[in-house]
Amino acid sequence: MIGVGLIGAGNWGRNLARHFATLPQAELKYICDLNPEIRQAMAVSYPQTVMTDDIRTILSDPNVDAVAVAVDAPLHYRVAKAVLEAGKHVYVEKPLTLVSAEARELVDLAQARHLKLMVGHLLEYHPAVDYMKAMVRRGALGKALYLYFQRVNLGIVRQTENVWWSLAPHDISVACYLFEAEPVSISVSGQSYLQDDIEDVVFGSLKFADGRMAHIHVSWLDPHKIRKVTLVGEQKMVVFDDMEATEKIRIYDKGAEVRRSVESYVEAITLRNGDILIPRIAPGEPLRVECQHFVDCVMSDTTPRSDGEDGLRVVRVLEAGSLSLCRGGEPVGLDTASVAAHA
Repeated sequence: MIGVGLIGAGNWGRNLARHFATLPQAELKYICDLNPEIRQAMAVSYPQTVMTDDIRTILSDPNVDAVAVAVDAPLHYRVAKAVLEAGKHVYVEKPLTLVSAEARELVDLAQARHLKLMVGHLLEYHPAVDYMKAMVRRGALGKALYLYFQRVNLGIVRQTENVWWSLAPHDISVACYLFEAEPVSISVSGQSYLQDDIEDVVFGSLKFADGRMAHIHVSWLDPHKIRKVTLVGEQKMVVFDDMEATEKIRIYDKGAEVRRSVESYVEAITLRNGDILIPRIAPGEPLRVECQHFVDCVMSDTTPRSDGEDGLRVVRVLEAGSLSLCRGGEPVGLDTASVAAHA
């Protein structure tokens, strides 16, 4: 059994509280939030949990082993650093930080203190993404060629971050997770329609060293609610539609093959339209799986799947995308962005 504290009980923090309070190996000891109305409401739902508006109450309690941080993104670095300096394991909602140098500092601090640093890259714990990952690893699609993501809806409109930083971390983390690599260059374009200098719609392209690509479309100004991932391989293609209640994965036995005639040296492209397979995906709430994974890693002293290095990688891609956005969509190398950010 580990003692858990929660800092930040807004929309997402409430979901974290629900799971940490009901995991058999965890005890939700504290909920910290500056809003008295939120504390009052949470006290009704969790009468055994202490409510506070001061994180020092949590950090000074030796019975708290781990802390989940769900504050606004600009505060992630400062709060997570305080948790680590207090000698406690920390789970931080995505993105880990807004600056890669700060993310690097948190990773190094966690390693130096022998503490777990885990980032809330939720889709890495989705059973449908796990299914896609298994297909890629066993070569069921042939060579994986490219990915594209659609994550759009009307709202929720943020005021402290643009849609790239708000929604794209999900898709960047999945792209790196499925391809088991980080991109070498990023190109991003977008526009601010509702608020000055806060982009509401963004299109991003990630290029990997071996020629694979990932295209990302994120928006909170769209008539449709779409949460879809498409992975195209040489032999088959797979679509993950998170808005589908039961048929979340569809596998398309479709592809194209280039054949060269020995006699004429002419290339012919043969298209193949096969069956559509809808596999059964084991049910499960990704956030609960993620919270359980954090608790398991703390108890067993193992490295989280979405560890600090994973969080740092995503922040570096976000940072490069922001630089590309400022340059009108000009491709930016991942290393170039880090140098520019630290200059």
